[in-house]
Amino acid sequence: MYVDLPPDRLREYRAEREAPADFAEFWEQSLAEARTHPLGLQVTAVDTPIRTLDTYDVVFHGYDGHPIRAWLKTPKDATGPLPVVVEFPGYGNGRGDVVESLEWASAGFAHLSMDARGQGAAGSRAGATPDPVGSAPSHPGFMTRGIEDPATYYYRRVIVDAVRAVEAARALDIADPERVAVVGGSQGGGLALAAAGLVDGLAGVVSCVPFLCHIDRAITITDAHPYAEITKYLSIHRTKAPAVLRTLSYIDGVHFAARATAPALLTVGLMDPVCPPSTVFAAYNAYAGPKDLLVWPYNAHEGGGVEDLRASMAFLAPLLDGRPVAAHNTVTIHDQAATG
Repeated sequence: MYVDLPPDRLREYRAEREAPADFAEFWEQSLAEARTHPLGLQVTAVDTPIRTLDTYDVVFHGYDGHPIRAWLKTPKDATGPLPVVVEFPGYGNGRGDVVESLEWASAGFAHLSMDARGQGAAGSRAGATPDPVGSAPSHPGFMTRGIEDPATYYYRRVIVDAVRAVEAARALDIADPERVAVVGGSQGGGLALAAAGLVDGLAGVVSCVPFLCHIDRAITITDAHPYAEITKYLSIHRTKAPAVLRTLSYIDGVHFAARATAPALLTVGLMDPVCPPSTVFAAYNAYAGPKDLLVWPYNAHEGGGVEDLRASMAFLAPLLDGRPVAAHNTVTIHDQAATG
């Protein structure tokens, strides 16, 4: 069932809460601190049963110089320079196994799939990167770790890692640094928006059913996880709402979208209880660059599923031919009842 505003109101929906006055300064300082550590890029070939691709174990230094792992997959014996797709994982997931997520490299891209620190034991794809930073009391999961201060919040670290992943991608010998795109779904979609708002010169952005957008609204209109971690925390720490909402405003995808200029493709399911549609429309309507939105009226958090993957690959396909990605500020509603 529809879980949010009527479809006709979603089209123009915008978030009212503005970014903190020091939003840009906060992230400039966070990234400057990370860059005091060398990128430390290590790329090691690994054997896999996939004969059509070459696979590499990648390590780079993210937040505070912490090592972050990723897989790099490329077409077999490719010499480059290749366009690179940097992929961020959904909540609870890591980079997965070497035999997973083969589509992008099979299509001709170099594919860098980043771990989310500390994750990879609750979703379907394993992770290999710990988060060495401790936390004050938090609800099980990642949403409330260090949540009372933006400087200590878990997602500050992950977003810095995401930016450093793009820097690592650009430093790869096989990469064309002018043809680097970021992609992800759910949490990965939110991280793609964050990277889009913090990294200049991206060739494209794909953000499917993005999480971490218009968070102040999301936590009041859904009781689905992971947002429910925040409401559970506030139900116990009843006086901490102002501090928590302030922290969340620094990692909200709406504010990153307002700073982004690369062509972007977003997707949304109108029956999504995990990332309510209004939160995705808020990010889409805030996005400062050229953008397209695919709307799936009868889908939940899976969004368009394989159709989203097809659309994402078609969206970024021009990079394989050295052409720019194009978006047209269109909203496409896939009315499954009508098209049957």
